[in-house]
Amino acid sequence: MQLDYYIVREGKKLRYGYTTGSCAAAAAKAAAAMLLSGKSVSTVCLDTPKGIMLTLEIADIQITKDTVSCSVKKDSGDDPDITNGIMVYASVSRITEGIEIHGGEGVGRVTKPGLDQPVGAAAINSGPRLMIEKACREVCAEYGYSGGLAITISIPRGKELARRTFNPRIGIEGGISVIGTSGIVEPMSNAALVDTIRLELNVLYASGAREVLLIPGNYGENFAETSLRLDVSRHITCSNFIGDAIDAAVLCGFKKILLIGHIGKLVKLGIGMLNTHSSYGDGRMETLAACALENGAEPPVLKEILSCVTTNAAIEKLREHGLLAGTMQTLGRRIEDCLARRVPDGVEIGYVCFTNDDKIKCILAQSGNADELLKIWRTRP
Repeated sequence: MQLDYYIVREGKKLRYGYTTGSCAAAAAKAAAAMLLSGKSVSTVCLDTPKGIMLTLEIADIQITKDTVSCSVKKDSGDDPDITNGIMVYASVSRITEGIEIHGGEGVGRVTKPGLDQPVGAAAINSGPRLMIEKACREVCAEYGYSGGLAITISIPRGKELARRTFNPRIGIEGGISVIGTSGIVEPMSNAALVDTIRLELNVLYASGAREVLLIPGNYGENFAETSLRLDVSRHITCSNFIGDAIDAAVLCGFKKILLIGHIGKLVKLGIGMLNTHSSYGDGRMETLAACALENGAEPPVLKEILSCVTTNAAIEKLREHGLLAGTMQTLGRRIEDCLARRVPDGVEIGYVCFTNDDKIKCILAQSGNADELLKIWRTRP
């Protein structure tokens, strides 16, 4: 059943959905109820940690003497989630005591330390595990059952879908993860992206690394690998969430951080913007104009810069007027100050800001410690 909760983003009404964790808990609750009552159920009510009550349809019911299994269909609402529409199954049987939660077909297995679950465990995160246990204990209490239950969560399409997720990269193999701290999917949630960054950082730290390479996206990755000759196999993609990624890296315990990014994003650090998504503001041309003004740019040149649509176009204007080097030096100091304010004593941070413009593909500005930091990831001279 669709969840009738909405949020408005950028003028659009977007519907909430529910997580794989909610699906697993609801399927487990329904299967447990059918096992203990001997009666089939068509819907189940589930109270999520978010405080939203879900009423979910139950499908694919299979009842035997010792085991009941059923499924719930995932509904991601208006969030662009590849798991939308998948069937999440729970199989429940009696055991002597306790609540045991296992991962079956299509549920990934943890192979690296630093994740929510220990190495070797099924990738069913702690939030969903608590939801599953709570729901099943409610059923046990309702039917006066004092024994235990063994629950196996399966997602038949999980192995196929896992190839399109971060799971193989962070050390979850064989399927997808059962996730969700609130039980509810907020459409186009920035929190989910930041959680992924934190997760990757935790895995990297647990592998023994104490230095981290942050790159916003594909432009930076390509420049780092081809122009800077760096090993980017273990970098962290931070997207627009530069500040959040730095905070998470510090919290993990990383002692050296190097940020490599295109000027289109890093120029915003020149005015202290550490979330570079356009929805949070722009200011690119204004920042470049302010830095150019400090280097003697006349009003007609400033107007030319402010009329540019892209940073590459603005750079070309600065180059034409002989102002590029000075402007980038001023911008570079601003970026360095912005990053330095974000980290505590004992953490070293640096950056490389580049352009991939065909005319002047090069480093435009870098921190004073960038050359030393680059040596950590450099593969060849």
